[in-house]
Amino acid sequence: MADFSKQSRKTILLLSVSAGAGHARAAEAIRAYAAQADPTCTLIHLDVMDFVTSGFRKIYTDFYLQLVNRAPTLWGYLYNFTNEAKRDSSMEKLRRSVERWNAKALLREIKQLQADAIICTHFLPAEMLARLIAREELSCPVWVQVTDFDLHRMWVHAGMAGYFAANEEVAFRMRASGIPAGRIQVTGIPIMPAFTQPLDRDTCASELGLDPHQLTLMLMGGGAGLGNLDTLAAQLLRMKRDEHSADPTFQLIVLAGKNSQALAALQALAQLYPTRLFPVGFTSQVERLMACADVLITKPGGLTTSESLALGLPMIVNAPIPGQEERNADYVMEQGAALKAVDSLALEFRLRDLIEHPHKLNHMRAQAKRLGRPHAAQQVFDRVINDLHQLQSQSAQGNIACDSM
Repeated sequence: MADFSKQSRKTILLLSVSAGAGHARAAEAIRAYAAQADPTCTLIHLDVMDFVTSGFRKIYTDFYLQLVNRAPTLWGYLYNFTNEAKRDSSMEKLRRSVERWNAKALLREIKQLQADAIICTHFLPAEMLARLIAREELSCPVWVQVTDFDLHRMWVHAGMAGYFAANEEVAFRMRASGIPAGRIQVTGIPIMPAFTQPLDRDTCASELGLDPHQLTLMLMGGGAGLGNLDTLAAQLLRMKRDEHSADPTFQLIVLAGKNSQALAALQALAQLYPTRLFPVGFTSQVERLMACADVLITKPGGLTTSESLALGLPMIVNAPIPGQEERNADYVMEQGAALKAVDSLALEFRLRDLIEHPHKLNHMRAQAKRLGRPHAAQQVFDRVINDLHQLQSQSAQGNIACDSM
C-alpha cells in the first residue's frame, strides 16, 4: 500500500541566473510564498552561476552589467541578433556547446537533488534541461517563468511542462512559437508576498523621516544600482515648480541598490538637501519605499515594473536600454501606466507636466493598479504543486490497479 504521507512531501528546485537581480528575485518570490502556503514542500533555489567556470560566470554576469550600462546600443544589437538567430546555425551550436561544457557541475547537482519539479526563472537553465529531457536523462517536469513583458526566442524550448507569461501578449507570442496553449498560464511575474499586503503610507514614510503629505518621487536603477543616480538626483533637486518659485515641491527617495559608490555620492549630496533627499542602499523592503512614492523613476526591468504595478505606482521609465527594457517600457506606456524620458531634460519636462496636471498622475495610478498582478507567485506555485499532486494521484491509482491484479 502506498505511503501517501511520504509521497505528499515535495521538493521543487528553482533555478535562476545572477545576470541582473530580477531572475533571482522572481525565484525568491516563489520560494517565499511557498514557505507561507505549504510548509510540507521544500523549495531549493540555486544560482546557475555558482556551478559554472569562473570565466563563463564573468562573461555572463560582469560583462552583461558593463554592457547594458556602458554600451546599451551594442546590447540591443545582441538581443535582436540572438532573437533572430537560427537554432541550427553554427554560432548557436557553438554557444550551446560552450554552455554545456561549463555547466557540468550544475547538471550533477540537479541529478543529485532529485527534485519533483523544476522552475526556471532564466532561459539558460531551461535550455540546458531541455537537452536532458530530449535525451530522456531527466524525467521531472520543468516549468519556465518568463521575467519580462516580452518573449525572446531563447526562452522557448521543447519538452517543458509549462510556461508562465507576464501578460496576454507574451502568451500570444508563446503560442505563435509553437508552445501548446494548454501549457501556458498568464500569471504575471512573481514578486514578494509583501506586495500583496496593504501598506500604510504614513507609517512607511515615518520610518524614513519623510513627510507623507508631500509629493514624493522615487529614483532607482535596479538591484545593481545602474546609472548615474547622483547626477540625476542633483538635477531633479534643482528643479523648481516654476521659474518664479523657490519652494521645494517634492522630496526624493533614491535607491542605490548594491552600488556603494553611488550611495556614498548620494549621501554627500543629501548634506545639501537634508529634508528633501533620502538615499537608501540595498534593501529587502523596497515595497515600503514604494508605498511612500507618487512616481517611480526607474529602468523598466521586469521585476521592478511588476512591483510598481502591484502597488499602483506610476512610472517614468528613464532611458530604457534596447532589448527587454524597451519592450517592458512599451507595454506600460501603451497601457497608460508610464511615461518615457529619453534623457534628463525629457525627465524634467515629464515631471513638471505631472506636477502641474495632477489628474494625469491620478489616471496613471489607476492604470498601474489595473495592470498589477501581485499574486503571480501564488499562481505559479499553485499550478506546479497541483500538477505534482495530480501526477502522484495517477501514479498511486496505477499502483493500486497493479496490486489488485
